[in-house]
Amino acid sequence: MKISAESLAESARAATTRGLPPVHLWNPPDCGDLDIRIARDGTWFYLDTPIGRPELVRLFSTILRKDGDRYVLVTPVEKVGITVDDAPFVAVDFEREGDALRFVTNLGDEAIAGPDHPIRVERNPETGEPSPYILIRDRLEALIDRKSFYRLVDIGEHASFEDESWFGLTSGGMFFPIILSAELG
Repeated sequence: MKISAESLAESARAATTRGLPPVHLWNPPDCGDLDIRIARDGTWFYLDTPIGRPELVRLFSTILRKDGDRYVLVTPVEKVGITVDDAPFVAVDFEREGDALRFVTNLGDEAIAGPDHPIRVERNPETGEPSPYILIRDRLEALIDRKSFYRLVDIGEHASFEDESWFGLTSGGMFFPIILSAELG
């Protein structure tokens, strides 16, 4: 059976009612890989062409799952691998709500940073440039965009974490370290 983005979308539409489908419960046969790629900026491509229909991208994002190190689109009847350059989502904005930070992604998902949605920062070993992420749902992260990260740094604070002084963020009763205070100079 030949898998295409169109047939996958049809299966996804049939499986989706309200909210997110229960992809964690589905164990269909693996049908190989499909030439779908999510670029670092959150753009979805099919056969090297940007997918121009936002409703189709949103539909695909609801059936996205991470199996080990592999990203897959899964329906009750098929599973196909796709390529993700960095993270499958991009956090494009956030708001402070009391003592919590609510993030929104490029596809409309929301997550409040805290125990269920931690923030982490990776550093490029050669350049030291930070790449901040927030967990959106079940092993799927969003890269926090640059403008939002700069805003987060503006509201950051120094705190003791694991017996060291860190600069980071507090949300949902948790402290998320960004950089050792000593490295700030």
